[in-house]
Amino acid sequence: FSFLQERLRYTLVLLLLLHGTDSFYVPGVAPINFHHNDPVEIKAVKLTSSRTQLPYEYYSLPFCQPTKITYKAENLGEVLRGDRIVNTPFQVSMNVEKKCEVLCNFPNKPVALTVEQSKLIAERIREDYYVHLIADNLPVATRLEFYSNREEEEKKKEKDVQFEHGYRLGFMDGNKFYLHNHLSFILYYHREDVEENREPTYRVVRFEVIPQSIKLEDLKADEKSMCTLPEATGSAPQEIDPSKENQLLFTYSVHWEESDIKWASRWDTYLTMSDVQIHWFSIINSVVVVFFLSGILSMIIIRTLRKDIANYNKEDDIEDTMEESGWKLVHGDVFRPPQYPMILSSLLGSGIQLFCMILIVIFVAMLGMLSPSSRGALMTTACFLFMFMGVFGGFFAGRLYRTLKGHRWKKGAFCTATLYPGVVFGICFVLNCFIWGKHSSGAVPFPTMVALLCMWFGISLPLVYLGYYFGFRKQPYDNPVRTNQIPRQIPEQRWYMNKFVGILMAGILPFGAMFIELFFIFSAIWENQFYYLFGFLFLVFIILVVSCSQISIVMVYFQLCAEDYRWWWRTFLVSGGSAFYVLIYAIFYFVNKLDIVEFIPSLLYFGYTALMVLSFWLLTGTIGFYAAYMFVRKIYAAVKID
Repeated sequence: FSFLQERLRYTLVLLLLLHGTDSFYVPGVAPINFHHNDPVEIKAVKLTSSRTQLPYEYYSLPFCQPTKITYKAENLGEVLRGDRIVNTPFQVSMNVEKKCEVLCNFPNKPVALTVEQSKLIAERIREDYYVHLIADNLPVATRLEFYSNREEEEKKKEKDVQFEHGYRLGFMDGNKFYLHNHLSFILYYHREDVEENREPTYRVVRFEVIPQSIKLEDLKADEKSMCTLPEATGSAPQEIDPSKENQLLFTYSVHWEESDIKWASRWDTYLTMSDVQIHWFSIINSVVVVFFLSGILSMIIIRTLRKDIANYNKEDDIEDTMEESGWKLVHGDVFRPPQYPMILSSLLGSGIQLFCMILIVIFVAMLGMLSPSSRGALMTTACFLFMFMGVFGGFFAGRLYRTLKGHRWKKGAFCTATLYPGVVFGICFVLNCFIWGKHSSGAVPFPTMVALLCMWFGISLPLVYLGYYFGFRKQPYDNPVRTNQIPRQIPEQRWYMNKFVGILMAGILPFGAMFIELFFIFSAIWENQFYYLFGFLFLVFIILVVSCSQISIVMVYFQLCAEDYRWWWRTFLVSGGSAFYVLIYAIFYFVNKLDIVEFIPSLLYFGYTALMVLSFWLLTGTIGFYAAYMFVRKIYAAVKID
């Protein structure tokens, strides 16, 4: 007992200590302290373009190479994102300035680009590629200064600063191509507090670059690889002519500045957004609208239901009740199992798997454990969580399959474990073949693909079987009314009870609640932005769950009132109606926001969009289905049936 008390005391002290460190950053990411003149390694991540959506590794272009190229071991998320982190020949030391230095080759022997290499560089410049470097795990950023729409007096004083991730490979002027061959690195450090007689320590808190294009003749270099930069006005840019060989020098300079930014908040610069107010406004707007509509819907449904149940339960008015139409009339058929119960339960199992995964990922990310500084962590976590959530998916699918009078549980479990993941894997494999053909680093390497297959068949499949076995053995869901032997005839339905009309009507509210967030998510995926607003996303996810549930309940109520008892599949399809609007929005985003013209980038965009829409449909369909199922069981349990 005393041992336990001791352990508790230690735990409390530890918690208090952690609570006290308000600058504590992301779990598992420790700061690196540098002393004066310590080497600060600059690594390259990849080249990206929002026009082609195909990342390439740094040395796919003829940049200067170190004597030995070493690639960093990467996690699953980094590989899937197309990151290939590699060392570069830049020599940077803590707090040591460099005016101008030649990166490789000597001034009397410049870098000679062959016609093929020149063509490749010109093509990448035309495709608007950006180069991404990192120093102490901080990505390089280009500062963009512009005047905001303020009053004239204020304009003169203050510029708005935003940062662009990476730096442009080059630029075009007319039909000529110019390469950024000189990089001016500006690194900011924060001096840490140390004891008096100790050597001061520094931490890197920002990494900026000013790329420049300077002609070979204007870079006056000596034998020691030092160079002098020309005056800004008199220098000509370094042209790359794709039709002939080109000669140039790659140079760089390093400038250090002290900064007040603490290490814990060094990522804030990269995550600053110019329109946080718009974001807040749109979220609050969505919340108010959704809860207002939800309140109205709930009141109408509850009042109508109370009236219905009171009428149906009147003992003395049996004759009137018999003549009345409504949802009570289909009580003998409402729980009749639908067609293809195995496929329905399998899709709902995958929906539960997705729901659990998304909920946990957003919640963990909201706590700050999946910040952009731990590269690929979000993707890795999502992959592993989806595999492990197979237990819950299997359990719910198995129990529903048993309720729907299914008997072949092994086949059902296999269907649950392979149907949705199989479609995802198939589409990704086809897209991957196209990316391979382009020699892009975005192509998933064969060993990674084998590892993913092993995870699927080694982790997910057994867990789904385990969950399915226990779900199938458990008591099926208790339906409050018996099903008749002979199915009832369904009367002719009005035009607005059509499935497609239902999908269009049901999708509006959930989509309206989240489409602003969808814009930010699309920007993060397709335009290489950082997405970090997981607090917003969690709120939006809750709104989505509430609105999907309510729309689904309203739609199933209308359907049963129209004496149509085939609600199982219909509810699942109609609740996922917002996925149709997501698809329409994705097409609108492609046409208006992206500058994609080639076939393969377009194929990639629509391939991945199809996966997103399918996953979103499964997620919202599952939420709506379970809400409607609970509602139907509740209302039929409330009426007296002879």
